Amino acid sequence: MKEFSYDEIEAATGGFAAKNVVGKGSHGCVYRARLRGSTGRRAVTVAVKRASHPQGEAKLANEIAVLAAARHLPGVVALLGVAAPAAGKSSSPPLLVMELMPNGSLHDLLHRSPRPPPWPRRVELALDVARALRALHGAAPRVIIHRDVKTANVLLARDGRARLADFSLAVRVPAAGAPPPAPAGTMGYLDPSYTEPGRLGPESDVFSFGVVLLEIVSGRKVMDMNASPSSIVAWAVPLIRAGLARQVFDGKVAAPPPGGVAEAAIARVLDVAARCVSVVVEQRPTMSEVASELRGALESAGWHRRRGMDAVERVYRRVVSWGTRVRAKTTTRRSKVECTELSSGSSEGSTSRADSCPAPSSRSNSIRLTR
Repeated sequence: MKEFSYDEIEAATGGFAAKNVVGKGSHGCVYRARLRGSTGRRAVTVAVKRASHPQGEAKLANEIAVLAAARHLPGVVALLGVAAPAAGKSSSPPLLVMELMPNGSLHDLLHRSPRPPPWPRRVELALDVARALRALHGAAPRVIIHRDVKTANVLLARDGRARLADFSLAVRVPAAGAPPPAPAGTMGYLDPSYTEPGRLGPESDVFSFGVVLLEIVSGRKVMDMNASPSSIVAWAVPLIRAGLARQVFDGKVAAPPPGGVAEAAIARVLDVAARCVSVVVEQRPTMSEVASELRGALESAGWHRRRGMDAVERVYRRVVSWGTRVRAKTTTRRSKVECTELSSGSSEGSTSRADSCPAPSSRSNSIRLTR
């Protein structure tokens, strides 16, 4: 884990200027920062998280520790390093430096985008998150439990893939004899069985992920006070179990043909969601089982990513290839052709934000690809 200069990070954020804020939560703010590259290397844009109060500092320290333990796991926002204040600034809080993800959150995509994602895209993103949780729950030597799985904490990288972020509430399963942390989470996503410290386990993340699946398929808010019932779980699960899964489908996108493979695939996803939010903890599947079911749903409908790439990544590679060929041809004529490339590297590719705040997309000097 790299140790950055505090002064360098502070300067890169414009002195933590308001114009560079890309996210704000109860524990602190996330800033966009442009770091100068070393000799021969271009500058990179990163996300910097800074606590806003003492309790936030404790949450940030916890997030740093958990991300350091999970830094090589797939589907998790990348920790690039930290910046500790200099001796003369000992009162300043430490800084967390992460990859910048400019495409907002899954919550924004489902509830604020003028073009709601199609069915294949929704299941692909769900599979990305399931695989991230599977890796966290299988981490060694200590299992990692996120404790705040929700669509606002699922961020979208430049390549279109989902990353699980905001580990401020995450914990590594305590060693034998150590006191477990008090229950924590977000209303609507929080496992109702997780009411006391001793009930902490991966199954709490499974419940929260089940809520996320219901949100992905229905496009409905998790808690809607204008609806009855207000809880997405209380509304959707009875319909699913009554064989009326089609009534749960998001009406903002075209419904798949009745009786077709697409309808069966989405119904399969909803069946998994209903099992995840079961009130009987022992009946909930593991995240390995969930990931397997979601992959099966994609394959059964013919939606699975070819060779591990989604459409956004395939188009991106074609654009980059085209730009390279154009440069090669025009160089011989001594004419200048500029083709800005979207970076998929980990140093410039993604972002993290605090809690549920939206991150604005960076549109200057870039090619925006949509499905």
